[in-house]
Amino acid sequence: MTIELADLDHQSLKHQAEPPAGLAQPLPPPTDGTALRTTQSRLQSHLPQPPRKSSRSWIIIVQLAGINFITSFTNGLLTVALPTIASDLALPPGLLVWPSSVYALTSGTCFLLAGSVADVVGPRAVNLTGCFFLAVFILACGLSRTGLELILFRALQGVASALVVPSSLSIVSAAVAAGRPRNLGFASLGLAMTMGFALGLVLGGVFVGTSGLGWRAGYYIGGALASALWLVGIWALPVVATPQHLSETGAGAMKRLGADIDWVGAVIASAVLATFSYVLAMLSSDIAEIKKPTNIVLLALSLLLIPVFVAWMHRQTSLHRPALIPNSIWKSLPFTSVSIMILLSTAVINSMELYCSLYFQSVQHASPLSASLRLLPSLLVGTAVNLTIGLVVHRVPAPLTVLLSSGLCAGAPLLMALLDPGWPYWYAELGAQVLAPLSADVLFTVGLIVVSDVFPPRTQALAGAVFNTLSMLGMSVGLTAMSVISTAVSAKGEGDGEDGALLRGYRATFWACFAWMVAACVVGAVGLRGIGRVGVKKD
Repeated sequence: MTIELADLDHQSLKHQAEPPAGLAQPLPPPTDGTALRTTQSRLQSHLPQPPRKSSRSWIIIVQLAGINFITSFTNGLLTVALPTIASDLALPPGLLVWPSSVYALTSGTCFLLAGSVADVVGPRAVNLTGCFFLAVFILACGLSRTGLELILFRALQGVASALVVPSSLSIVSAAVAAGRPRNLGFASLGLAMTMGFALGLVLGGVFVGTSGLGWRAGYYIGGALASALWLVGIWALPVVATPQHLSETGAGAMKRLGADIDWVGAVIASAVLATFSYVLAMLSSDIAEIKKPTNIVLLALSLLLIPVFVAWMHRQTSLHRPALIPNSIWKSLPFTSVSIMILLSTAVINSMELYCSLYFQSVQHASPLSASLRLLPSLLVGTAVNLTIGLVVHRVPAPLTVLLSSGLCAGAPLLMALLDPGWPYWYAELGAQVLAPLSADVLFTVGLIVVSDVFPPRTQALAGAVFNTLSMLGMSVGLTAMSVISTAVSAKGEGDGEDGALLRGYRATFWACFAWMVAACVVGAVGLRGIGRVGVKKD
C-alpha cells in the first residue's frame, strides 16, 4: 500500500523542539526550477512581499544567476583543463583531484554557518561580500604559479561560494514578487549552474587547445565578469530585512548574531567535516599516509566529535536553544534515505565527470577540446532533465522515479568499466555520458520535495541546509575516495606501461562508482517504500 506524501503528517517530527523564533537557517542550493519552486512556496508566509518593478526584479535575478553561472563555469573549466593545469604547475599525481575536492570541502564546511549569519545580519551584505571575494579568488586561480597556490585559491573560492548560495535564495524570496516571477527567478538560478558548467567544459577545451590563450584565460574572464557583477550587485541588490527580525538593525542584529546561532554546534560540525575530509585528501596522495600519527589523530578526532555533536544537539533542543542540526530530523526515514542517496549520487556524478575527462585525455590521448565535446552530452541531458522532471514528478510514484533513474545511472560507470579504449565513442562512451546525470538531477528534485513535504514550515531552511551540506560532502568524499582507488590500483599495474596502469586505475574507479550507485538503489528501495507520489497539490 502506498500513500501520497502530501497526506503524510509530521509524526516523525512531532517531538522535535521548535527552534526559537530568531533561529535563522540557510536555504537549499538552487538545483532546478521545480525543486526551488517547492521550497519557495513554503517560505512565502514568512517573508515580506515588497512591490518591485518587473524590470528591477529581472536585474536582480540576472545578477544572482550570473554569479552562479561563473562559479559553475570555473568548475567546468577545471574539469577539462586539469591535465594541462597539472602539467603547467607541476601538480603531483597524488594531488590531481585536490583543486576540485578542496572546493567542495570548504563550501560544504561553511554552508550552514554562512546561511545562518545571512539570516541574522541580512543576505545583501553577505552576498556582496561573497561575490567580491569570489571575483578575487577566481582571478587568483588564473595567476597561480604552483599547484599549492591553485589548491589554496580554490579552497578560498569555496568559502566565498558558501557566502553566495544561501543569501542569493533569500534575496530572490524577499525581493521578487511571488508567483511566476519568483518561480522563474529560482529556475534561473538553478539553470545557470548547469549551463555555466557546460560552457566551462567547451571553452575550457578551446582555451587549452589555443596556444595564444591557455587555461588561465578562462579564469581571467571569469574573474572579470564576477567583478562586474559585484558592481552591479552594489546598485541592484535590495536591503532585505530578515524575516525573523524585520524591525532590528545595527546593534540588535549583532546581538542576534551572537544569540541566535549555534556557534558551538557549527564549530563542531565544521571540525568533523574538515578533519575527516583532510584525512581523505591526504590518502588520495598516498594510501600509506594513514600510518602517519598526525593523520591517525585527525581521523580519530573526527570520529570522536560525531557523538559529541549529537550530545550537544540533544542539550540545545532540551533547553530550547538554537541547535544547528537537531537530532530529531533524522527520525524521518524518507529524509534520511534521500540524504544518503544524494551523498552517493553526488559523489558518483562528480567522479564520473572528472575521471571520464582524464580517461579521454590520458588513455585515449584526446585533445582537451575533443574531451570536452565528449562530455557535453552529459550536460545537455542534465539540462533537459532539470527542465522536464517537474512536469511528471507529481504523476509518478517517487520510489519508481528515483530507483529507475538511479538504476539507469548505474549503467554509466558500468559501461566505462567494461569498454575497450579502441572502441568508437558511439559504442559505449556516448551511452555512459547520457546515463550519468540521471540520478543526481532527478534525486535533487524529488529529494527537495520530500524534504519540503515531510518537514514543518519552520524547519524548511534547516532541512535544505543539511541536504546541501551532504551534497557538497558527497562531492568531496567521492573525489578523494576515487583518487585513493585509482592511485592504488594504478600503482599495481606499472608493468602494463603508463597507459595500461592508468586504465587499470580508472576502471577500478568506474567499478567503485557502479557499486555506490547500486548501494543508492538499495537505500532508496528501503527508505522510500510506500511514500507514493510527491509534489501533489494540497487542498
